[in-house]
Amino acid sequence: MDYPDDLLRDVLNRVRSVAVVGASPNPARPSHSVSRYLLSQGYRVLPVNPGQAGRSMFGTRVAADLADLPEAPDMIDIFRRSEHAGAVVDQALDLFPDLIAIWMQLGVRDPAAAKRAEARGVIVIQDRCPAIERPRLFR
Repeated sequence: MDYPDDLLRDVLNRVRSVAVVGASPNPARPSHSVSRYLLSQGYRVLPVNPGQAGRSMFGTRVAADLADLPEAPDMIDIFRRSEHAGAVVDQALDLFPDLIAIWMQLGVRDPAAAKRAEARGVIVIQDRCPAIERPRLFR
């Protein structure tokens, strides 16, 4: 999918906290390295993973799902297969009325869920990675 650089730059500038759905404690997993990168760039990372719930990851308690987060994030970063993305999007829309963006990672797409979110004024980026886009946009 093609997104204007100005849109991506705007999202990455406005967002301060990111809920990473599918966060992993395994350093070999992309969700781990992307979370670490986001932390290094000053974002607050809120890990979400039911299998790790209650443990600490990136200095924060892992939430079982979005409803268990200690605060409302500015952005949801989805590391789940496309067929699960819609449920994450719907839960995020129900819980966080001031959400800025939903970001679906490389290979993750759900056009119907994107339309639902965009109808609520949420920016949706699909099949992209903020850890790739940010260094490209902010050299």
